[in-house]
Amino acid sequence: MTTAVLITGTSSGIGHATAQRLTRRRELTVYATARRPETLAGLAQAGAHTQALDVTDEESMAAAVRRIERAHGSVGVLVNNAGYGAYGAIEEAGLDAVRRQFETNLFGPARLTQLVLPGMRAAGRGRIVNVGSMGGRLVFPVGGYYHASKYALEALSDALRFEVAPFGIKVSLIEPGVIRTSFGDTAAATLADSAVPDGPYGALTAANGRLFATAYRNRLIAGEPAAVARAIEHAVLAARPRSRYVVTPAAMVLVQTRRLLGARVFDALLRRQFGS
Repeated sequence: MTTAVLITGTSSGIGHATAQRLTRRRELTVYATARRPETLAGLAQAGAHTQALDVTDEESMAAAVRRIERAHGSVGVLVNNAGYGAYGAIEEAGLDAVRRQFETNLFGPARLTQLVLPGMRAAGRGRIVNVGSMGGRLVFPVGGYYHASKYALEALSDALRFEVAPFGIKVSLIEPGVIRTSFGDTAAATLADSAVPDGPYGALTAANGRLFATAYRNRLIAGEPAAVARAIEHAVLAARPRSRYVVTPAAMVLVQTRRLLGARVFDALLRRQFGS
């Protein structure tokens, strides 16, 4: 019997590339999900099973897990990929939007994990792959709430990895840098919506918007979704998957720079970038 892989957020970007890649593996049966299942027609043609799944909706999550457990006994691999970036200054960002972001980026993955773990424990094996961000290891201004959700996913993953290891379940965290997906457009739009141009953070948000545009156009900085999909594939199939996979050379440099130089020096680098 093949191993069932449940992937969230596969309508585009990293999730879509991952579903495409894993569907080619004969030992895997891929269940590709998204809030709008009509966006998954291409994946269905490629051989993936498709289903509506909204990580902020309890019943849709439970229904997806039930379907897989009926067919396979348990979810063999859970890839928690669904997520997005809502940007804005801490003072100006609307907290309703912040709560929605945490529901998608943290509480949804946490609940799906709760739903699949009983079956994984009974089977004596399983993989959980959480798609975080280099933004769970360092912070840029006007992204504080997004980064907070990814830092929280880091903590959840670290605790989970220890808790479930005795049951044969392995947990990996994927930490992409800048990836050419719709994430950048969404983040830029939320930043524009939250900003007060004449307010105290107007210059800072404008500088951030310019840097967003530059980073996503720069091929030395931004990677392709396929690079993240390769890392996820390794986490799914390797006999000894890594705890963390930092994806893109630029992300590796930034993470190590923040770790080695400390907060004061990193803040100085940010001031040079953002002109404050």
